[in-house]
Amino acid sequence: MVAGLLETPEAVAAFRSGLLAWYRAHRRELAWRQSRDPYHIWISEIMLQQTRVDQMDAYFTRFIRAFPTVQDLAGASEGQVLKAWEGLGYYARARNLHKAAKEIAARGGQLPDTYEGLLELPGIGPYTAAAVSSIAFDRDHPVLDGNVARVLCRLLRIEEDPRRAAVKAALIAAGEKLLAPGQAGDFNQAMMELGARVCTPARPRCGECPVAQACRAFGELGDPAALPRKAPRKARPHYQVAAGLIWKREKLLIAQRPSEGLLGGLWEFPGGKQEEGETLEECLTREIREELSIEIEVGECLCRVEHGYTHFGITLHVFRARYLRGEPQAIGCAAWRWVDPLELGQYAFSRADRRVIEELGYG
Repeated sequence: MVAGLLETPEAVAAFRSGLLAWYRAHRRELAWRQSRDPYHIWISEIMLQQTRVDQMDAYFTRFIRAFPTVQDLAGASEGQVLKAWEGLGYYARARNLHKAAKEIAARGGQLPDTYEGLLELPGIGPYTAAAVSSIAFDRDHPVLDGNVARVLCRLLRIEEDPRRAAVKAALIAAGEKLLAPGQAGDFNQAMMELGARVCTPARPRCGECPVAQACRAFGELGDPAALPRKAPRKARPHYQVAAGLIWKREKLLIAQRPSEGLLGGLWEFPGGKQEEGETLEECLTREIREELSIEIEVGECLCRVEHGYTHFGITLHVFRARYLRGEPQAIGCAAWRWVDPLELGQYAFSRADRRVIEELGYG
């Protein structure tokens, strides 16, 4: 049996030393790691909340190019922010960034340099506050994301679901004991990097792990990937959604979603979820009447797009439609516009609608 990692100061010191040496020799060179600017670190950590590292470089670079400083971000419109965020998903992150930037600019333009101060900003919870305060300001706060929770569950052989509040609290307490004082930024990034690249969910590369000898799952279990144990996920519901490319001569109708809720503030081809007993064409006619108070004639189906969200999936059926009568009204949407197809690139759309634009040759 592997001795408990937290039992002696010598074991903790050896763990810290081995992990930090590995990280400094093998860490990935990422765009946001080239900067010590707290603003850049904050933006990167918000992006990383729901985005994989290997997908993020281009988005981070584009966003910082659009808004080089917190004052630039604060002074932008919500539409500009959403457009720069387009493709990253979970758009509440972008709206909260914008709100937080306005608060920071109003306070003098400096990001709070403490864990407690960061927690007061919109969109920042305990994980992000710990990450930003440690990486940007060398504050001694451990992070606990999915990667770190997996590493700790295997190191300490914790066999309960890490999503449970009591288990999460125990993991944070363990992280506080392991944390390298004065080197919290590198230590936290090393733990996250270890989970992302070595201590992976399905096939951990234990032979490459710099701290394998301290790991109880490696020493005691036939398959370290058995941890962490999680309750099975519920099956995600799947919905059929109809949307219309509604033409009025050479113009297309687009609608803006309400600012709060799923995909808030983004533009879309109007439509909605099919109800029981109706055809997709009937669904689209009803949705357009309810949301915009106009009548349309539904034509052929132009394309279908499969798309998954966190808790459900959709098949988006896109129909050609012709405007018949009525003045559009923003009943179930925040705004509407008739636009030239060549202007679609100026608006922030969801990933599913952007795929429709590209598939139909308007991108």
